[in-house]
Amino acid sequence: MNIGIIMDGNGRWAKKNSFNITRGHEQGINVVREIVEESVKQKLNSLTLYAFSSENWLRPKSEVAGIKNLIIQAINNQLDELIEQNVKLKFFGNISAFGNKVSTKINDAEAETNFKHPSLFLNIALGYGGRMDILNAINKILDESRNKKTVIDEEKFFDYLDAPIKDLDLLIRTGGEMRLSNFLLFHIAYTELFFTEKLWPDFTKKDFVNCIDSFLSRDRRFGKRV
Repeated sequence: MNIGIIMDGNGRWAKKNSFNITRGHEQGINVVREIVEESVKQKLNSLTLYAFSSENWLRPKSEVAGIKNLIIQAINNQLDELIEQNVKLKFFGNISAFGNKVSTKINDAEAETNFKHPSLFLNIALGYGGRMDILNAINKILDESRNKKTVIDEEKFFDYLDAPIKDLDLLIRTGGEMRLSNFLLFHIAYTELFFTEKLWPDFTKKDFVNCIDSFLSRDRRFGKRV
């Protein structure tokens, strides 16, 4: 099973509990650790997390700077656990925009978790936007087609996208909002959606398992009449 999560609600959780925004993001990172652990236990194929969108650059500079520091801190604190669990880590999106320090830390973490047979593919979107991913893919195809005839079908188109997955089975969004926010737009044609009012820092393993159970109870027909 391939699951994606739009992790929404860190800021509102911080405000509700009279904390600064950094504390909200820190608690969100703690939840990521729990959900990754449960994903391994549930024997998922992949878990794809929407950590920072291309639109999030519009947030206050102080918050963005804090997020950059937290990325490095999270890798430092959780990398050994990921290695122990045989989890393959992959970041995607406009990683270079986060600067050399963050990019280097990410590259090193990916190299250390480059397992041939991982227990879980953990994909993290940073500086990512679904529309831009599609546009970049189209431009790559146009560049190739200048020199040779290029025929593209849906399966082949995935190869040109930055996101390292194909179809999602289930997309979960926390925080009560009911929109996709430019996440994996090409990948969710037949994805089951699950929206929860819970803010991401309050999301638990039990909530995650409930989402999976809901998915397993659904009748997925993919346009067919059964």
